Amino acid sequence: MRSERARSAARESLHALGTALATPTSPSTPLLARAPSRWQRWMPYAVAFTLVAVLLPVTIVVLIRDYGVNGGLAGALATAQTAPLLLAVVRPLQAWWIIFAADVLGAVVLMEADGTVGRSWPWTPMIVVGYLGLMLALGLREPRRTLVAVWLVTGATGFLFELVRPEYSDGIDVLLFVLSAAVLIIAHTVRSRGEVQQRLAEQETISEAERAQRTMLEERARIARELHDVVAHHMSVITVQADSAPYRIESLPDAAQDEFATIASSARESLAEMRRLLAVLRSDGSEGERAPQPGLNRAQQLVEAAVRAGVPAELSLPAELGEVPQTVDLSAYRIVQEALSNVLRHAPGAATRVSVTADEEFLTVLVVNGPSAEPASTLETIGTGHGLVGMRERVRLTGGTLDAGPLPDGGFRIAAHLPLTNMKDPT
Repeated sequence: MRSERARSAARESLHALGTALATPTSPSTPLLARAPSRWQRWMPYAVAFTLVAVLLPVTIVVLIRDYGVNGGLAGALATAQTAPLLLAVVRPLQAWWIIFAADVLGAVVLMEADGTVGRSWPWTPMIVVGYLGLMLALGLREPRRTLVAVWLVTGATGFLFELVRPEYSDGIDVLLFVLSAAVLIIAHTVRSRGEVQQRLAEQETISEAERAQRTMLEERARIARELHDVVAHHMSVITVQADSAPYRIESLPDAAQDEFATIASSARESLAEMRRLLAVLRSDGSEGERAPQPGLNRAQQLVEAAVRAGVPAELSLPAELGEVPQTVDLSAYRIVQEALSNVLRHAPGAATRVSVTADEEFLTVLVVNGPSAEPASTLETIGTGHGLVGMRERVRLTGGTLDAGPLPDGGFRIAAHLPLTNMKDPT
């Protein structure tokens, strides 16, 4: 059990390290600056410090004992060839200029040294090791054009030295040329992969925002269509009442009859404008949505459908709710509908309770479900929260409030408070 946990932790750590290594950073930002843990962020410094700590004394000793270089000059060359590796963590290109110049100067010095014959030249083995570490830092930070230029300059310099003193050359310049190309290709591939992943993540974020915006607009259009049916009913009542007033009320003055005629005409014009608006809203092919809008009187049907789908749901609904405005009634129904749909998608088999209560000021809709009793579909494990967008739009329309969020036991709770006092029907 412990070994499995250790392997899992190691895999997660390597994954996080690879992601941070593949993520491009700005020139002034250290490598792995975006790694999640502190030890990963300090790793480039540790590697650079280790290289300097090992290569610096070894280079001094080799230059003095094997190549016969003066001690002071050997120390200066070794420091210039290794110490800038610490700078490579933040600014590898600037570090390359220093190290490359020191390497070229070292090759010139060794050209006249007594112990160079039979040994590696123009580059020493320590230069090759440090240079490859520098190429790794360059490949993770610099663009492709810079990497190609650095690689070509490295190869051309080694070739020129070989032309000057071919008897000293042992092929180490070719070895460095090939190995630096391999390291640069690997590092640049990792960096390119990180850039692609970053662009994909940004595109996914943009797409998700666009989907959420589109869902919100679609929900608003649907609400507007439903509101048309509600308001059109009241406008029709106003028109009928205004047209029939002269026949229902005896001895109605002529001025009053003219006023009622004006009201009826205005109501008919308003209905015509609303029908034109509805035609625009239904331009997406939803011409068939002409059935009467549902309300809480059909909430029991929603609960029964959820039970048939495998959700043990129950409904608590007062026998008499009193007068509920149509807009509030429709919004409450849609909230219950969406909440039960979310349970079916994300918590199949979870015990669910739907409660509707009302007082003089508010209608309260409460939908609470427990943790899922069975695994959710793989297609539904990642929720977008677009259902909650529609709920909030409806609650905002009525001037109410919505409280939605997870519960400590793994369930979910949705509580909507819809005002009744300011939403009474005009009739």
